[in-house]
Amino acid sequence: MRIAMIGTGYVGLVSGACFADFGHQVTCVDKDQAKIDGLHAGRMPIWEPGLEALVAHNVKRGRLNFTTDLAEGLKDVDAVFIAVGTPSRKEDGHADLTYVYAAAKEIAETLTGPAVVVTKSTVPVGTGDEIARILAENNAPEGTSVASNPEFLREGAAIRDFKIPDRIVVGAEDDRAREVLREVYRPLFLNKAPILFTGRRTAEIIKYAANAFLATKISFINEMADLCETVGGDVQDVARGIGLDNRIGPKFLHAGPGYGGSCFPKDTLALLQTGQKYGVPMRIVNSVVDVNEERKVSMADRVRDALGGSLEGKRVAVLGLTFKPNTDDMRDAPSLALIERLQQGGASVVAFDPVGIEAARPLLKNVDFANDSYAAAEGADALVLVTEWDEFRALDLKRIAGAMKGNALIDLRNIYEPQEVARVGLSYRGVGRGEVKA
Repeated sequence: MRIAMIGTGYVGLVSGACFADFGHQVTCVDKDQAKIDGLHAGRMPIWEPGLEALVAHNVKRGRLNFTTDLAEGLKDVDAVFIAVGTPSRKEDGHADLTYVYAAAKEIAETLTGPAVVVTKSTVPVGTGDEIARILAENNAPEGTSVASNPEFLREGAAIRDFKIPDRIVVGAEDDRAREVLREVYRPLFLNKAPILFTGRRTAEIIKYAANAFLATKISFINEMADLCETVGGDVQDVARGIGLDNRIGPKFLHAGPGYGGSCFPKDTLALLQTGQKYGVPMRIVNSVVDVNEERKVSMADRVRDALGGSLEGKRVAVLGLTFKPNTDDMRDAPSLALIERLQQGGASVVAFDPVGIEAARPLLKNVDFANDSYAAAEGADALVLVTEWDEFRALDLKRIAGAMKGNALIDLRNIYEPQEVARVGLSYRGVGRGEVKA
């Protein structure tokens, strides 16, 4: 099938490359000439394991193309996927649909034949209805229809998630849209990937409900971690104890500095706004958002306490800046709130991240960036593990201890065993596990 992907950000580029790898003819369209030029030269605008090789392979095979020319991208297409950004509006937290609606208008004006217009971007309930109105208002070809096909990709594992999905959700109101999308995803039927056909509004809600529920699990286990620290429990064992219940499951029960990234923060806020719009309070989700915001800020207090109650004049090394490993995404990363709070308390900060430093530079002021973990630790009063990159899991702790001026290790991801850290002369403080002195 011939597919156009509008937008070459995280969702659009991964989806377009994977569709091409299925054998479809895919053209990715973006208004950013520099981004398109970079893709033609083999430069990826995002860091995602395996993406560069996947793009190169399908470009070479002639199945994947990039352009800024919408007319070229929409020529003879069967399906047009809208995969543009839907950031939170600063004034109210609602999803900003400016780019989605602008894309719909341009699609209507450019299509020369009927196609299925599919929202891949995460959009609030009712967005598909508005897109249908825009298409009709701008004289889209007769027979053009609208569908919702939300993405469920984890950054750092997106290609695998696309090719071996837990589920494929398609929200459509007509048989043609359902049949076109069934054909688009037919290559995955060999993997017995479950495909769920629903109404369009239901599909839009599914995406938000899924992310809100996962965010709830994170905020829940973080509150349990606080309780464990107070009463002498171990949140690692609590998480395992409840996660073995198959009604709960073990995923997203890892206590830490709070959630961040491109999805959970903006999607929970958008769900709150949707509830407010329709007069349906989202009380649980509202609490989840509040707990998470407080969580990110409070992490600096752990560092302060580990340093004897004051950050003034202290040098703090931060390992890990991105919101999760295997991505360079800094959106709403817990490290941002942590570092800002450390600096407000009078600390100087040195930081290292395996791939996120360039993305972090414009967001972090007055931060020294180190070339590796050991350089970051040099002369530090405290070292804070923020992102659980694989290379942080087996640090030479003796070398770290020898490089540091102080002896406080604050492990916000519970990567290390407390006694292991204490044996090399470092004081350990994790999350929901108490503190072990050197």
